[in-house]
Amino acid sequence: MSKTLDTLVEDIYTLMKNKNSAKGVDPEAEIEKFGEAMKDLMKKEFLPSTKRYDSRNLRLSAVGKPDLQQWYSSNKYVGEKLLPQTLIKFMYGHMIEEFLLMLVRMTGHKVTDEQKEVSVGGVKGHMDCKIDGTVVDVKSTTAFGIKKFQDGTLAKDDDFGYVDQIKAYAHAEGDRKWAWLAMDKQSGTLAVLEYDLDDTEHPMYEHYSSDIEERVSHVKKCVGLADRPSPCSYPVPDGKSGNVKLSTMCGYCQYKLHCYPEVRLFKTGSGPKYLTNVVNVPKNRWGRPYPEVNLNPV
Repeated sequence: MSKTLDTLVEDIYTLMKNKNSAKGVDPEAEIEKFGEAMKDLMKKEFLPSTKRYDSRNLRLSAVGKPDLQQWYSSNKYVGEKLLPQTLIKFMYGHMIEEFLLMLVRMTGHKVTDEQKEVSVGGVKGHMDCKIDGTVVDVKSTTAFGIKKFQDGTLAKDDDFGYVDQIKAYAHAEGDRKWAWLAMDKQSGTLAVLEYDLDDTEHPMYEHYSSDIEERVSHVKKCVGLADRPSPCSYPVPDGKSGNVKLSTMCGYCQYKLHCYPEVRLFKTGSGPKYLTNVVNVPKNRWGRPYPEVNLNPV
């Protein structure tokens, strides 16, 4: 009997406990394949001659991102330079993806169509893969982020445009369902979340059922506008401090200084905090101010 996504997480956990790969799987071959994937990743990162995508070109991986972010990118606005630790985080995410796919194969689940090029409305992209016949995106996330995959609420709080991205890949394949395999990179916790356009009773259906061809068409028109689109979101109160901060979406955006040139960044114990209005300088539990970081002007 063929395996399905329903058992994927438990199958991987079982593999990690007993280290026994599924019947018919050659673990040495899978380890070699993983090693080659790591070599390819390192070449892309560190060999200047390796071809890279031009981030200014619209791709399916970006169609879920806010209109204004894509407008800035396509119109050649200069974004913030990524911090070295951010670049390490991104590379680590790619490493986790390859690691998880190795585990998936070793459990006997079928992985196909890795990095297959697809297109919707003339916009191209590359899917991560299909697992057991379903289009799957592999994500590394945080302890907070993994909860959205565990309880199925990702579509309602999708700051990074994950839903439209994978929905485009599935649509290009003529599929009406898709899934994510996510890992909390701190704890190793795994989760599988599947959405199905035919499951109209799903609590999140209204949040993931929009027409992806219409979205792609809208984004293509948007990036060609002479005037910049409306803001992606607006600053929000920072708890009871009296300060005002950027939303999560804007905090992660490379173009935030074009919208909020006076924003101030503080390195707090809970992570970076971008404040647009500072009434009280953030302090640690001993009453000492958190360090402020000078942001690169754009």
